[in-house]
Amino acid sequence: MKNFRTLVLIAILTLGFNTVQAQEKIGHISTDLLISLMPETKALNTELEKLSKTYESELKAEEAKLAAKLKKYQAEQASQTDEVNQQRGAEVQQDQQNLYQASQVAREDITKKRNEKLQPILEKAKKAIDEVATAQGYTYVLEASTLIVANGTDLLPAVKAKLGIQ
Repeated sequence: MKNFRTLVLIAILTLGFNTVQAQEKIGHISTDLLISLMPETKALNTELEKLSKTYESELKAEEAKLAAKLKKYQAEQASQTDEVNQQRGAEVQQDQQNLYQASQVAREDITKKRNEKLQPILEKAKKAIDEVATAQGYTYVLEASTLIVANGTDLLPAVKAKLGIQ
């Protein structure tokens, strides 16, 4: 009789756990795709492209000035003293280093702006995913790009609709 009770208790617990597990819903979404489709991301990319072109044109102008200076110094090299030529060589190296540093600063500025402006976009996407998952009763939402098999529900269409994306 005691064995029977234990067996019944194990059966009830097993069935209870299976019922709980069956109630959990799991969905997946590609957040990279969602974010790339958001109009805010497209506007950010346009803004960053504009900023990048501005920096690029400024750097090309500085590079052209440096090339002209170098050409002039090379043409005058024979008529100058060794001391003047060494001084000019050091000046050209300093200008090259300044140009390199300016390009690094430009890259860092673009990256900083991208990260600053991308943060609210990521938060908006996460909030929409949370709201759709809650509304549709999903317990877990997984990143689709990390899944080997994704036979579950793709939440991308529902989240796109929530955000008003076509």
